[in-house]
Amino acid sequence: QVQLVESGGGLVQAGGSLRLSCAASGNIFSINPMGWYRQASGKQRELVATITGGGRTNYADSIKGRFTISRDNAKNTVYLQMNSLKSEDTAVYYCNIKTPRSDYWGQGTQVTVSS
Repeated sequence: QVQLVESGGGLVQAGGSLRLSCAASGNIFSINPMGWYRQASGKQRELVATITGGGRTNYADSIKGRFTISRDNAKNTVYLQMNSLKSEDTAVYYCNIKTPRSDYWGQGTQVTVSS
């Protein structure tokens, strides 16, 4: 079984920064791709950023240049540094890890950006 525990969400003013963390435990390996997705109220869940075990990253166009994904394989933890936040970044952010058997998701952490 795989568990993902997110932290770091909260309320921030537009232009501010937040750092999300996601700690993974269970039957996982450092090669497993991890990522962040988000779901705003009334909208579908969308990709924010992903990172492979080797550190290759992929970002949604809407957050390029503002967000940075990173991981610490020794701690099985993935991070999302979010800078220059905008009101449209308001959403529940979910951590994801892909294994050969399945995708696993965290419980989500709320990020609210006030304008």
